[in-house]
Amino acid sequence: MGRKDGVDGPAGARTTTRRAWSSRPVRPRPPCRTAEEAGAMLYRRTVGDVMTEEVVTFRPDTPLHEVAALLDVNDIVAAPVVDDDGAPVGVVSASDVLRHETSLPDPQGQDGNDERSWSKARARTAGTLMSSPVFTARADWTIPRAARELRRRHVKQLPVVGDDGLLTGIVTRSDLLDALLRSDAEIRDEVEQDVLGRILGLDEDTVAVEVRDGVVTVRGHVPEPRLVPVVVGLCQGVVGVVAVDARLTAASAGTPEP
Repeated sequence: MGRKDGVDGPAGARTTTRRAWSSRPVRPRPPCRTAEEAGAMLYRRTVGDVMTEEVVTFRPDTPLHEVAALLDVNDIVAAPVVDDDGAPVGVVSASDVLRHETSLPDPQGQDGNDERSWSKARARTAGTLMSSPVFTARADWTIPRAARELRRRHVKQLPVVGDDGLLTGIVTRSDLLDALLRSDAEIRDEVEQDVLGRILGLDEDTVAVEVRDGVVTVRGHVPEPRLVPVVVGLCQGVVGVVAVDARLTAASAGTPEP
């Protein structure tokens, strides 16, 4: 099948289709038995791939006027507070600073109408204003796992720590959204090269891939019926895939799989 790129679809959508993968020879390998087995071979983007490694940080004794200045000049909404070893002990946000300047507790009541809230309103350093304990992520977390943690904790960013508990980066909701919002061409390339080529080792031109608005359509032939759910499962595991439409024929069955 020849390559067809840039075919206009409904409402301005772009259809990208080409042969199963690049013409680079693929080393034959025994097909994987299940989607779980094959999925272990599929590279999944992690927090370490998308996090910011150069992080603005504060010390517990950083004066609030310096906190406000650094947040402003770096155009960020929050930053971690770290101890002498570099381990995060809290987070200070621009909202914290603004509430402090008005000498009022959180108007939504998230800090509670208690002495601690008023104490934060009287704070003079990052350590007394920060939110603590701090929720953290690991660099080897998958993108979906980090997104679930952000949602569960109701925060907009997570400091990233290593095995030693020291800060190695920070990941934000924007970082995760950028990772999830992939182009159709990027999705297609991963399906072709990783799923069909590197992992399953299928012969060239046996399966064609089309991606439109994140929906992957695969058409062609696979050696055995059991590979159909494997192909579907692997495609569903690719970041950015919305749905999979499998129009595959299994050689031993001779009829299209549902």
